[in-house]
Amino acid sequence: MERPVLPFAPGAGAPSSSPWMTAWAERLGALGAVVPFDYPYQQRGSKSPDRLPKLVAAHVEAIGRARAAHPGAPVVLAGKSMGSRVGCHVAAEGLAEVAALVCFGYPLVGRGGKRRDEVLLALRTPILFVAGTRDPLCPLEALEAVRAKMEAPSSLWVVPTGDHSLQVTKARAREQPQEAHDDEILAAVRTFLASV
Repeated sequence: MERPVLPFAPGAGAPSSSPWMTAWAERLGALGAVVPFDYPYQQRGSKSPDRLPKLVAAHVEAIGRARAAHPGAPVVLAGKSMGSRVGCHVAAEGLAEVAALVCFGYPLVGRGGKRRDEVLLALRTPILFVAGTRDPLCPLEALEAVRAKMEAPSSLWVVPTGDHSLQVTKARAREQPQEAHDDEILAAVRTFLASV
């Protein structure tokens, strides 16, 4: 794939200016033109996410702005948690031309433990999941069961002891620093994009 533009969507709890988003926007900049954005409720300073249709509409608008700033570049939707799920809805519903999806900490399990896999089963766009083994919102066994049923080509990079933000435990970090894990994640994203 030629150098893409990556609209980068935040999770529900923190905006694009958060330390996690800022650090990953910088890392992903090695692979393409990263365009972080916030959803309307985050722009208003609210803690409660907008309803899904409004999130999807805002995501589509952000893609349009990114595409206008980088005409001709393939679009790869990157997102953290909720932002990755909303990107999947955009791609599955055909609301924008999307070459691939990169999902950091995909929130497969919603409130009450309900598995939110409908959008993944509807996808046809290549997708990379980056998931930690300690992420309660994305149990790896459940994700593998969904991946087995998906029609979209999917890849998975597992972060040993990683939590929902892909942060490893202190014990793990003594063996291999967080920065080394992050480097491996970036290499996995690079490999995935080269395969698309």
